[in-house]
Amino acid sequence: MAELNTGKKQQPRVDLTAMVDLAFLLITFFMLTTSISKPYAMDVAMPDKTDEAEKDQLDVADNRTITLLLGSDNKIEYYMGLLDAPIEGPTVVDYGKNGIRPILLEKIKQVPQITGDPEKGLIVIIRPSDKSHYKNLVDILDEMKIVSAKQYMIGDISPLEVELLEREGLYK
Repeated sequence: MAELNTGKKQQPRVDLTAMVDLAFLLITFFMLTTSISKPYAMDVAMPDKTDEAEKDQLDVADNRTITLLLGSDNKIEYYMGLLDAPIEGPTVVDYGKNGIRPILLEKIKQVPQITGDPEKGLIVIIRPSDKSHYKNLVDILDEMKIVSAKQYMIGDISPLEVELLEREGLYK
């Protein structure tokens, strides 16, 4: 004869243990196989914050130095040599492949010919003004890498150079 079950009715259950195990395996897999993007950094050697001694100052030939003044409106004013007696310039140019890059490439080729020594290369002095943007400094440092400039430095802009930028309308 058939039996009637008068007891409590059991609720259907799903065992999720295997699902939790699979989720942890997938999380572990993706954590281990995902490459974390590394920030790109630029190497900049900064001098010590000590008082400068006269013996640390180097005399550099005027025909080897080009000074880049970073002004407003994404413009650069450059001159070759000293400001009071420039060999070339001052001239206003833009950033990039149609602006400062061909000038730097030309000067890098000219300096060893002028000095007669292939070991002596162009020295680039970068002087950002108060009106230039941080992006301008990064852009000009990128240009130094692109043209393979061996010697470049970042310096403070002088009041005479600020006046020069003001005359050209690049200090606004």
